[in-house]
This record gives sequence, structure tokens and C-alpha cells, in this order.
Amino acid sequence: MNWCILIPLVVGAICAILGYLLGRLIGGGNHDECNNKLGRLQTQLDACKLSKVSLEGDLKSTKASLASSLIAPAAPAASMSSAVLIPFDAAAAKAVLGKKIKENDLTVVEGIGPKIQELFHNNGVKTWKALSECSIEKCKEVLISGGDRFKMHKPGTWPKQAKFAYEGKWAKLLKWQDELDGGK
Repeated sequence: MNWCILIPLVVGAICAILGYLLGRLIGGGNHDECNNKLGRLQTQLDACKLSKVSLEGDLKSTKASLASSLIAPAAPAASMSSAVLIPFDAAAAKAVLGKKIKENDLTVVEGIGPKIQELFHNNGVKTWKALSECSIEKCKEVLISGGDRFKMHKPGTWPKQAKFAYEGKWAKLLKWQDELDGGK
């Protein structure tokens, strides 16, 4: 038997086995990270789909409302100027944010904790819609009313974050909050 042929075959087989084992040992940890990211992306996609369905329903009802107002022009102008209420979808919020969200919980806004929420409630701002309609100056006045310990907070993004929450745009809110640093 010719040993010159057998030695490279044995060395090649050993190298292939060691390479496979090292590859499994070193590269095996990435699967969990990829699966976690895939899970987050899937929940964001599901929330986006829910939001799309909700928006399509809103569009149909708005079209129907406009059509009925064109058919019956005698309707009072006050009914046309009334604000359209956007229903809160807790399932969509949970799907995107990964936690149970209560309707009009101001602490969803990055930078607002329970104490600041209490300040806003004491100043008549109790909903996401109300906060979204506040000016930044009004937010600063509310913080000043709480004393010196609240002056350091920067409410510059709070009304827009509250608007995303009120409108059910959870994916946009989450994306923007990922870019923010403590609500700033």
C-alpha cells in the first residue's frame, strides 16, 4: 500500500472535522440574536398590518361620512368640524412596544414618568390628544409648576410623541424613541 496517498487523505479528513467543529462552536451564538431580531421585526410588521387595516377602515368611514354630507347639505356645520375620535388599539400597541399599554398613559412618551404624568393631570392634560395639542411652552410651564426638580426635563418632543400614540402610529413612535435620548 502506498502511504504517500493515505497520509494527505487522513490529514484532510481531520482538518475538515476540526473546521466543522470550530465553525459550530464560534458561529453558533448568532442564531439567538438573529431570531430575536426576526421576532421584533415580525411584531413590527404585524402592528403595521393592523395599523393599515385600521387606517383603511377609517378611510372608508371618512369617505362615507363625506358622501353623506354631500348628499344631505342641510347638516349643521358644527358636526363637520367635530374632531374624529381615533379608537385605541391595545393589541397593536402591545405588538409593537412589547408591553401592555393603557389608553392615554402619558408615560408611554419617552421622558415622562409617573410624577410628570401627575403634574400634567393636575394641569388638565390627561390624554395623548391633549398633550399632542400642547405647545412646548405649555409643557415647560407644567414642569415649572412642579418645582425645581422638574426644570431639567426637555419636553421638546413630547407633543409629537403623544400625537403618534393618539393616532396609533406605534411603529413610528418606537422608531423615533429608539433615536431619542431620554425624550430629547
